[in-house]
Amino acid sequence: MTFRARHLLGIEPLGQDEIVALLDRAEIHANEMRDGVTPERRLAGLTQINMFFEASTRTQASFELAGKRLGADVMNMAMGSSSLKKGETLIDTALTLNAMRPDLIVVRHPHSGAVDLLAQKVNCAVLNAGDGRHEHPTQALLDALTIRRAKGRLHRLSIAICGDIAHSRVARSNLLLLGKMENRLRLVGPPTLMPPGISELGVEVFESMEEGLKGADVVMMLRLQKERMDGGYIPSEREYYHRYGLDAEKLAYAKDDAIVMHPGPMNRGVEIDGTIADDINRSVIQTQVEMGVAVRMAAMELLAENLKQANARGAEGIGA
Repeated sequence: MTFRARHLLGIEPLGQDEIVALLDRAEIHANEMRDGVTPERRLAGLTQINMFFEASTRTQASFELAGKRLGADVMNMAMGSSSLKKGETLIDTALTLNAMRPDLIVVRHPHSGAVDLLAQKVNCAVLNAGDGRHEHPTQALLDALTIRRAKGRLHRLSIAICGDIAHSRVARSNLLLLGKMENRLRLVGPPTLMPPGISELGVEVFESMEEGLKGADVVMMLRLQKERMDGGYIPSEREYYHRYGLDAEKLAYAKDDAIVMHPGPMNRGVEIDGTIADDINRSVIQTQVEMGVAVRMAAMELLAENLKQANARGAEGIGA
């Protein structure tokens, strides 16, 4: 199985075989980390630039650690104090980056489509670390790896994604990935947090947690994206927790061996009860964090391999 992509901008363009190839490579790195094995420095001599236009300590740290474990020279650009604040456009930024000759650029941006625009203008591989409400592909991939390790498979599972669907790029990427793997997908949340036309995507939509979680193999909770809300989407956090916060009573409707997930950071007592979040028998939230490094190692490694092959073909063309 091969991973053919030049960039990792989203889940949508990936074939099922590419997803499996990336997860298989990430599995190797996950096992290395658990066994204390030092990975091969396959990115030695390559430059990785992390550009986060939105703050995200967890994701940025995960990408940085992944690059360093593979031997890359990693640079974090402080976008908050960059010339973008003075009116520089993304195209100007791309020209500047091209002059630096990086090999991998990791970008998080508050506007959907910004990462794709940057990828069109730079001469290296680009990884989307989250853009607006569009996608967050490595989060979906690490979620998929977590599910596969916990359940032994990634197909024909009943998966409930609960909470703020409307504002969540994590939900979108997970729906795309898990849908490619023939799973039964359910969305659970208040109508105010459901995007219009969502039922047309072939998913089941529930307003009741009890109905939505009934018989589920996986329960994935989402953070309330309050920074993306411009109105009264919920009456109060207390009322939201009463109806949609995951507690033992609601989780009892899922299968006895159902796993609990959350992309973080968690709002305890709003989206999830702290006891459930910390339950070592049901919660795989810490495993998600661990798998994040493995998945990002695999993604950068495979993109670097594709870049190397493309450069080799280009050199052959020039020589001819």
